[in-house]
Amino acid sequence: MKKIALILSAAAFVLAAVSCNNAKTTETATDGATASEGPAAGAIVYFNLDRVLEEYDMANDLRSVVETKVGSIQQEINRRGSKLEKDVKSFQDKIDKGLLTRSVAEVQGQKLQEQQNNFQQYAAQKQQEMAEEQQVMLNQIADAIKTWLDEYNAEKKYAMIISTQGAVLPAPVATADPELDITDDILEGLNAAYVKTKAKENK
Repeated sequence: MKKIALILSAAAFVLAAVSCNNAKTTETATDGATASEGPAAGAIVYFNLDRVLEEYDMANDLRSVVETKVGSIQQEINRRGSKLEKDVKSFQDKIDKGLLTRSVAEVQGQKLQEQQNNFQQYAAQKQQEMAEEQQVMLNQIADAIKTWLDEYNAEKKYAMIISTQGAVLPAPVATADPELDITDDILEGLNAAYVKTKAKENK
């Protein structure tokens, strides 16, 4: 299985450009958002989505849970696949050595074919389950980031917040003033808000 971290890049389309002309207004700072100085209101700012996905505690926690589930499912698929492979090899060895009559061989062959069909259906179902687990995780992360950014920008009032990816010529921002990079501010706020959420859930 490829690392789920690679799949996380698919969340980029969800956060490719976060419009900041929302109607929300707040008189207090966003929960977990910092009040540190930064770009002026009305500025177009950006953040590194790769860094956020790597350093956002909620993303790491969810990724760990999903990786455990996916790993367990994959182990069971491998176990069943190995057993079926051994059964097929044992059957073929008996055929090659002439240890089975034609009628017995036909019956056992049909049973093995059924086992193969059942395994293929099982594997396909489990692959779908793993894909769904990963997609739900991506949706949860994307929703949490988008929700926080909307609240964050109700205070900051930036004209637009753009997400970038990659260290070299990051898309969609090829070059920009580093002062407009609010990645650190976003990570600090997201992680602070997540700590508060976990504390409430553990009460």
